[in-house]
Formats: sequence, structure tokens, C-alpha cells
Amino acid sequence: MPAPKLTLPAPGLLAPKGCSSLKLRQLSRRVSQLFDAEVGSAGLKTTQYSLLSHVVRLGPVRPGQLAAVLEMDASTLTRNLQPLIAQGWVQIGPGDDARSRQVQATSAGRTKQAQARKAWQRAQQEFIERMGAERVARLHAVIDECLGLLQETVDADE
Repeated sequence: MPAPKLTLPAPGLLAPKGCSSLKLRQLSRRVSQLFDAEVGSAGLKTTQYSLLSHVVRLGPVRPGQLAAVLEMDASTLTRNLQPLIAQGWVQIGPGDDARSRQVQATSAGRTKQAQARKAWQRAQQEFIERMGAERVARLHAVIDECLGLLQETVDADE
């Protein structure tokens, strides 16, 4: 298959500079540092808080459904659940039939998630204050638009 052709912007429009993947990773790392500093005070990494919050909200939930909602593959989900299981915040039990499993938060997990939610709210507020509410809203809109466009690409490839 031939290499894709780069499309240059119309005259007068800004041209992207540098690697988009690198820039997104840099932004992601900076945002993660801000959130990890707050959520870490509750004894969780931001990624663990997000996973635990989804389990609390959706559970009991089949691992495949949880992975789909989080847009991660099953092996990554299994690996990311392990620390939460080890801490007693999440458990995996039998599902509706002998072949299925269900992921759910324990009462300790629900308590931990509620505690960490306060730290997450502080981080979210700090992010909005530093970036400005309008910029954050625009950022969310651009991210959602990009995710939709990239999903169309994934769907077309399948």
C-alpha cells in the first residue's frame, strides 16, 4: 500500500508543526501529573481511579463490556484490575453462566472511590482554573471530534 499523502492546509491557515503523537503524549503526561498529584493523596493513580469509578458506576459488569467502555483491550484491562483486586477494592466473580465473569467493586472499593473522587474534583477544578473553562470546553470538543473521526477509521478498517 502506498504511503499516505500529507495534506497541506489552505493558505493563511496554520500548518501543524512536529509530531502529533508526541505533542498529545506530552500534554497527556502533564495533565496526568496534575491529576496524579491530587488523586495520589487518596492512595490511587489517576488511571486506577478512572477504572475503579467505571467499575462502581457500571458494576457488576462483564470484563468485555468494561474493556469496550474504556476502549482498552482485554489483556490490558486484566493487568490494570490486578492492583485493585489485590487491595480488595474490586472482585471478579461468576457471571450469568459458567463461562462468564462479572467485575464489581467491593464496599471498600466504593469507599475508596468516594474518597478519591474528592481529590479528583480538586484536580479537575485546578485544571479548569489553570486552563480556563472555555479552553477546557473547546479541548473536550476537539478531543471528542477527533475520537469520532478516528473511530470511523477503525470501523472502516474492520
